[in-house]
Amino acid sequence: MCPRSKSTRKNTMPGSLRDSSLQGLVSALAEKQPTPGGGAAAAIAAAIGDAAGAMACAYTQRKKDKESGAAAKALVLRSALCDAAARELVAADEDAEAYAALQTTWTDKTLPAQAKAQIEASALAVPTGVVERCHEKAASIAAFAPSCNPNIVSDAKVGVHLLAGAARAAYQTVLVNSPPDAEKARLRQLLSELDALDASLLGSPSVRAPSKLLARIDVRAKMLAAFGLGGLVGIMLMRSK
Repeated sequence: MCPRSKSTRKNTMPGSLRDSSLQGLVSALAEKQPTPGGGAAAAIAAAIGDAAGAMACAYTQRKKDKESGAAAKALVLRSALCDAAARELVAADEDAEAYAALQTTWTDKTLPAQAKAQIEASALAVPTGVVERCHEKAASIAAFAPSCNPNIVSDAKVGVHLLAGAARAAYQTVLVNSPPDAEKARLRQLLSELDALDASLLGSPSVRAPSKLLARIDVRAKMLAAFGLGGLVGIMLMRSK
């Protein structure tokens, strides 16, 4: 992937990625233009991972699944994963918008310091949100997988692998936005937990992620739901003063 340049790369992304065909998206990503870039690619990979997990849930609706209660749990998770997939497609567009806004901070010398800090915090919040959501949804799929229809559990695993990869990719965009050391350490911890989930699926006929790890991830997911990305932006603004 070509590095971003402040002086030569201009925002030329036409329209919304959500309205693009797969071929159009891949072609646009390969072009010499700033957006869609790595941040959008990470978000789209996350959306595909969510969708793969949702498919596994949709197939866990057999009679035996309904009798065991697995079908009801699958429906709840499927709804959450479908919502998450849609959210990641929005994030792909947000990444393009955030980068375009970030470009103005390099050229507009009259921009107030507070406005610049808000733009920079927003640009950081987009990939950070992708990492956090991938972490949350991968854990949800891993926890569900033991009760998943065994004929489709490989697709649940695909979802976790894609989400783990998408989180790592989004973290690279986080680094471009120069987060504080404490924030890097926090996100690296999330990636480490995702690594453990990812590894637990390789070469195993069923998913048995460590229960303590899943418990920690569940707590983190609830904190994210309580404070949201807006809380992150506020924290970043406070640190910039």
